[in-house]
Amino acid sequence: MKLVLLWTDMLVWALVIVLFLWSWVISRSPQIRKQWHTIFRSHIAMASSTVLLFYVLFTLLDSVHLRMALPLEAQKSEEVVYEAEMVSLLDLVFEHNIRNTERTYSAPFATVEYASSIVADENGITRQVHLPLKHVAAEDNLVEESLFALGMGLIWGLSLVVLHIWWRERSGFLLAWKETWRGESDLPWRTAYATFILLVVTFTWLYMLSYSYHVLGTDKVGGDVLYQSFKSIRTGVLIGILTTLIMLPVAVILGVSAGLFGGWVDDVIQYLYTTLSSIPGVLLIAAGVLSMQVMMDTHPTWVETTLERSDLRLLFLILILGITSWTGLCRLLRAETLKLSQMEFVTAAKAFGVSKLTIIRRHIVPNLMHIILISVVLDFSGLVLAEAVLSYVGVGVDPTMHSWGNMINQARLEMAREPMVWWSLFSAFVFMFILVLAANLFSDRIQTVLDPRNKA
Repeated sequence: MKLVLLWTDMLVWALVIVLFLWSWVISRSPQIRKQWHTIFRSHIAMASSTVLLFYVLFTLLDSVHLRMALPLEAQKSEEVVYEAEMVSLLDLVFEHNIRNTERTYSAPFATVEYASSIVADENGITRQVHLPLKHVAAEDNLVEESLFALGMGLIWGLSLVVLHIWWRERSGFLLAWKETWRGESDLPWRTAYATFILLVVTFTWLYMLSYSYHVLGTDKVGGDVLYQSFKSIRTGVLIGILTTLIMLPVAVILGVSAGLFGGWVDDVIQYLYTTLSSIPGVLLIAAGVLSMQVMMDTHPTWVETTLERSDLRLLFLILILGITSWTGLCRLLRAETLKLSQMEFVTAAKAFGVSKLTIIRRHIVPNLMHIILISVVLDFSGLVLAEAVLSYVGVGVDPTMHSWGNMINQARLEMAREPMVWWSLFSAFVFMFILVLAANLFSDRIQTVLDPRNKA
């Protein structure tokens, strides 16, 4: 096998490295470390951050792409030849779901197709029957398999929790275990561990049963909805995180510059974000995505596979969303910088001849960090929902890419069927709802701790 990095893969892993470096910087600052310690003293913050990390884990698994080597008998030379299609680690985990494709719709845990088909018996008499599914073990006992899967998930979850407690407190493991069990630890680790075990047990149950059943049913072409739901996590998380990080430097630089320098600089920046805000965002995004689509159609040599094509469109959509979503934060930072520029410590720095760049680095930006962090987390959930809306209207990610928006768009026609096909829409809704809810709860805690107005 050969490792292949897509554009979004490189951005994801670069972001992971930056986050580790940022964590190292935070650990060296007692003040910042105390702020984050205060954030995580909330039970809701610990539970929601555990859920977010669970989603990030699936994003990272789906951001490692491989090309598998062709069998020896299929190779015409001694040089190793690789398959054209790429697979991710998540695809390898759900390989059985990809391989076990049915003919058409089937309901969750069903053993027969959802719609009846006309068949002729030995006597030539036609009748309508529900054909059995090809890749479902109808003779298995669902209750017994569920109990076994839940037990295995509980064992794995508890084992990982014990391993983490030992990693945290190697010398005082028993004392740390007792404090965690009684809820007496400094941070609410008991809440985090309970959430983690619940997630592990749920995933284990879904995954182990997926070998015998289509747990969340199948779509029109027989594809497994459970696999599609987990595969869509990467698209939602990437749009939420990467778009925010692209928008952030633009908003900070322009907002601080407008508020501190004033004059013609302020006039130009105000004109820029006022003009951009007056254009309907959906129209601007649609124009950018369609222009990119035409450009890719006229230059087919840019990409070799369908996956690379959809990844390039996802990257361009992230750039378009980042370009069109910085105006609100820029306006907010400009107003706050205008207020900070009149403070005594900034006036004193100007009187002593300190340069504008030094004032920005030492006095302005540190006092804006609470606004920046709050806006980043709040914008994340909004962008995840924006992807679903844009894909629903046809200007989002590529139709061949797995995303909750594409699942909702496809379910639009399925809901009008008789009988109604509801599980694709339900699955996309549940996965997206959990992610957005966790992000909103975590952002509420950050706003409570970091916003100075809440301490007045």
